[in-house]
Amino acid sequence: MPADGNRATRPASITALTTAILGSAISLYLTVEHYSSSRLLACPESATINCAMVTTSRWSQLAGVPVAVLGLIFFLSMVALLTPLAWRQPRLDAVRIAATAIGTVMVLYLIWIELFRVDAICLWCTAVHICTITLLAAVLWHTSDLRSDIG
Repeated sequence: MPADGNRATRPASITALTTAILGSAISLYLTVEHYSSSRLLACPESATINCAMVTTSRWSQLAGVPVAVLGLIFFLSMVALLTPLAWRQPRLDAVRIAATAIGTVMVLYLIWIELFRVDAICLWCTAVHICTITLLAAVLWHTSDLRSDIG
């Protein structure tokens, strides 16, 4: 496909947008759960897997903002950056790469917190982590495809 081909319909761009929408949905669920007293987290409770323990720990907030809200903001921002119209803006490629890289660093930190501070794993959080890493891979895949078209 030529470099000026439709950037928004490449498999990587479709994968990225779909992943960002899924991440938004999961983050919205976690945000609603954070602010509700229902504690209806559909997550098994065991010594190792315990979503409530993770999402209510002292590390579930960053500077007073729930991590779930930060995730929701991240994914909604990514949805905006990954729409077909936004993909037509090559100058946003660096923003997409930087945002997903920062998101991935945050995910690595949160995984470390779950494993070594909370001593429990949240399955919903793990789904968000997978979406974030998949998003980084899809954005890099898309950018790589475009560069190979030019070269």
